[in-house]
Amino acid sequence: MSDELRTSRLRAVLRLGALGALSGLLAGYVALAVAELVSAGVRPEAGPVVAVGGAAVDRTPASLKLWAIRTFGTHDKLVLQLGILGVLGLFALALGVLAARHRRVGSAGVLLFGAVGALAATGRPDSAGAADALPSVVGAAAGAALLYGLAGRLRPAKPAGECPADGHAGPRAPLAADEQASPEDIDVRTDVQGKGVGDAGWDRRGFVIAATAAAAAATGAGLLGRALHGASGERAANARDRVTLPPPSSPAAPVPRGAALRVPGISPFTTPNADFYRVDTALVVPKVVVSSWSLRIHGKGVTRELRLSYDDLLRMPLVERDITLTCVSNEVGGPYAGNARWIGVRLEGLLARCGVEPPSRGGLADQLVARSVDGMTLGTPVEDVLDGRDAMLALGMNGEPLPFAHGFPVRMVVPGLYGYVSACKWIEDIELTTFDAYDTYWVKRDWARKAPVKTQSRIDTPRPFARPEPGTVVIAGVAWAQHRGIDKVEVRVDDGPWRRADLAAEDTRDTWRQWSLPWTATPGSHTLTVRATDRTGTTQTEERTRTIPDGASGWHSVLVTVG
Repeated sequence: MSDELRTSRLRAVLRLGALGALSGLLAGYVALAVAELVSAGVRPEAGPVVAVGGAAVDRTPASLKLWAIRTFGTHDKLVLQLGILGVLGLFALALGVLAARHRRVGSAGVLLFGAVGALAATGRPDSAGAADALPSVVGAAAGAALLYGLAGRLRPAKPAGECPADGHAGPRAPLAADEQASPEDIDVRTDVQGKGVGDAGWDRRGFVIAATAAAAAATGAGLLGRALHGASGERAANARDRVTLPPPSSPAAPVPRGAALRVPGISPFTTPNADFYRVDTALVVPKVVVSSWSLRIHGKGVTRELRLSYDDLLRMPLVERDITLTCVSNEVGGPYAGNARWIGVRLEGLLARCGVEPPSRGGLADQLVARSVDGMTLGTPVEDVLDGRDAMLALGMNGEPLPFAHGFPVRMVVPGLYGYVSACKWIEDIELTTFDAYDTYWVKRDWARKAPVKTQSRIDTPRPFARPEPGTVVIAGVAWAQHRGIDKVEVRVDDGPWRRADLAAEDTRDTWRQWSLPWTATPGSHTLTVRATDRTGTTQTEERTRTIPDGASGWHSVLVTVG
């Protein structure tokens, strides 16, 4: 074989692979764009990226979820979606290269991925039924059709009467419908213009026109889909903007003077809504239009089932309380705790209207299962909800209707319990049942059924690895033991004695408490450690435990270098 023939064949193979990969990427782009448009007519959660992402979250081991939360914080969901798009891109490249040689097989691969998206969408807890499969199915069909068409323009069909192996004419069998000439079969004879047929024989003009038109149409479809999704979200936002929260019949007491310390670097006593932590599994924040929302209360021991609208709740007596929430995935010293002023309807009163009694008084249900519009389920001990604490269905947060990211229109707030068993956002259903009869989302993933908040403390300032100057340095932070209250905070420098910190004024036992301690800092490296004691006399343990199954424990320490 001559060098010219080898070079021409290599060039043909590389060209075929590169154009095939480009075809696959375009097919994937078209599939996702069309799916985005179709999902606007179904619901945003039915889109393939969101559906597959949700399925991935459901099947991800708890340890990996915690790693993602620690590593990426509130950006963990964006990272997941980008990862899914990256994986889809790689498969699209591979399917394109495959389709360049085997059009039907490569195109069928696109349909297979559409089937995966459809199964993920219809298998989600919040699935609306078969309609949720439409975005993935229609998008995959469009992508497969494009890939099949583009692959057909990449190489010429084998000549009918010529044998490329030796250049002699002779009879040949006709090609099968899916058969194309391989690079080795392409005649590399020089034509009258000096170009090899291996370079000039493919339908360059048809490929460029089809690819350009597909890319333009897909971009238009994607933008239209985004616009329709945005319009739906805008309707929900406009409805939220029209909500006026009535004044509470039981307002929160003013925050005591001295509850908020003026120490640079310390967490503010009240966490602004924009800074309040968010940990959930929703890849797309539900934007519920209040006029279409309702809450159902039913189940064991319910003598009168209730279905309430948002306006029904607004007309009820409202309570306002300062309550600190904590996520069970919060590591020792972690950021997933925040304090806000909530306004809502007491859950105890609603359950009383339904005839529900606590187990200690003969009630049939010991678990309250809250269901969100996105299919999440959380289980709360009925005894805790009905023991007099300020458990509520919250409608407002820090003086405004709940932000969408924090549960608008309605969420649960139960002081003293970690969020995964008490703080259901976007709630739409409450079922009274038993712990033996039903395991909720996180319990199925090996988290504890009951999860009272552990006594914890945190050093906010100085920050880890800070380099303060010698002299007086104020060590400060927050401590919490919701529904028990903080009695004492102590700080230790290196292996020295524990020193009692100055506590800020207490708001309520359901809120965190700020603390501070002046320290005469000397040059060198020092380890600062904090521990808290709650009102029951229990001092937080030094023993470090993981967050799973019922929250982390241990003392928070920071290393600083003075000088």
